Amino acid sequence: MIKQILNKIPRKPSSKSSQNNETDLVASNETRNSSVKSNNGKKSGIVGAVQVVQVSDDASYEALPSFRVVSSSEKHNLFIKKLNMCCVVFDFSDPSKNSKEKDVKKQTLLELVEYVSSVTSKFNEVTIQEITKMVSANLFRSLPDTTHENKLIDMYDQEDDEFRMDPSWPHLQIVYEFLLRCVASPETDPKLTKRYIDHSFVLKLLDLFDSEDQREREYLKTIVHRIYGKFMAHRPFIRNAINNIFYLFIFESEKHNGIAELLEILGSIINGFAMPLKEEHKLFLAHVLIPLHKPRCLSTYHQQLSYCISQFIEKDFKLADMVIRGILKYWPVTNSSKEVMYLSELEEILEATKAVEFERCMVPLFRQIGHCLNSSHFQVAERALFMWNNEHIRILITQNRKVILPIIFPALEKNTRCHWNQAVQSLTVNVRKIFSDADQTLFEECQVRYREDETKEKESVAKRQSNWNRLDAIAASKGLTSDHAIVSRFASSVTITATGTAIAATTVKS
Repeated sequence: MIKQILNKIPRKPSSKSSQNNETDLVASNETRNSSVKSNNGKKSGIVGAVQVVQVSDDASYEALPSFRVVSSSEKHNLFIKKLNMCCVVFDFSDPSKNSKEKDVKKQTLLELVEYVSSVTSKFNEVTIQEITKMVSANLFRSLPDTTHENKLIDMYDQEDDEFRMDPSWPHLQIVYEFLLRCVASPETDPKLTKRYIDHSFVLKLLDLFDSEDQREREYLKTIVHRIYGKFMAHRPFIRNAINNIFYLFIFESEKHNGIAELLEILGSIINGFAMPLKEEHKLFLAHVLIPLHKPRCLSTYHQQLSYCISQFIEKDFKLADMVIRGILKYWPVTNSSKEVMYLSELEEILEATKAVEFERCMVPLFRQIGHCLNSSHFQVAERALFMWNNEHIRILITQNRKVILPIIFPALEKNTRCHWNQAVQSLTVNVRKIFSDADQTLFEECQVRYREDETKEKESVAKRQSNWNRLDAIAASKGLTSDHAIVSRFASSVTITATGTAIAATTVKS
């Protein structure tokens, strides 16, 4: 990709005088920080904040010589000069401003990427410090303070191209590519580089995941994953820092653009967890991944979240019970699209669940599935019935039919009689047939019990109506109006409910 960009941009010749002018410009327009301080007996570099420099119209910002026209001994010094030159950050809010200088910087950045890709000697400490300084100057910036409040309500149905694209991306893309090549380069010594790509550097990278530009988040995802793989000392810190982003998202803001990308990184990390799982990893599952089902914008990252949870269950099937109960805890009440996602995820989890873990959670699970079967939203009911198409889940249900069928039989019967959607009715008949073929005796017992319960319910309704009719007759005999009767009926129902609650509370205490 970089070679294609290089071919499209013509190279500009430069003289030694322009090189001297450029050196003077860089020296006068930026603050260089090359201090190396001692920390616990080891050196650690601190990359200073580089100011955004606006080049005036009469300022000289000319290209430095190409690496191809200088000798090998001069390439390193030229590399440092080009890095310093690229610390100048331009304002992209006005496309017509400094257009020539922007082209020069873009060409210089491309040359830096090409040099890093072909270098055959180890980067020394000064080089690494200059690299991190240039990267920090260009990447670490304040993201636009967009107001999420109004947008979050409708953002889940928007296309990606409706989100904001950073106007400075032509330069940012090459800087990200440069950083990626540096991190991945075999000439980068992890022990030396970790002093500059330190915790502060990583935190600033993670802050950029809230960028609205998806192209930037994709680069960040790849770079952070490479840093995690190369700098083993940073791994616990990176996991904790990502956890903190999730905590803020779940319990405070529910606003973040990079949750899906962060989960993709974690999916790869979880895949590499050693067995048996550490307690901190199980706590991460319980306190972070499961509560991530709660936010309204679940649809923007559900696929990545589902993959992470599946990775945990594949590594330790005993976690299935905790995961299923956690999902049931956050089950949506009025959001049908989230219910469909939950049901799809449950099917993936149940496919990896062993019989012992399934038996622990099947009662609350199929109570909820029973509610879904009777959903007036046909996609929810249909998705719940599709579970019986999965052979592994069907076997688990058949083995535990004596517990499961009595729970969901009323829902199946109601669907067969009165569900408005013909496809749901047809699927319900198929499920009934599966139970009937597996255990005809049990099926008939459930039918008898359902009819008995139905008869009792009708009798209860009739008795209740009779009582109200009698009370209405008494009220009429005493000359009360219909309005008085309605108020009395409401007051009586409230009294009955309060009395029933009090009796139930007394029973529990006793």
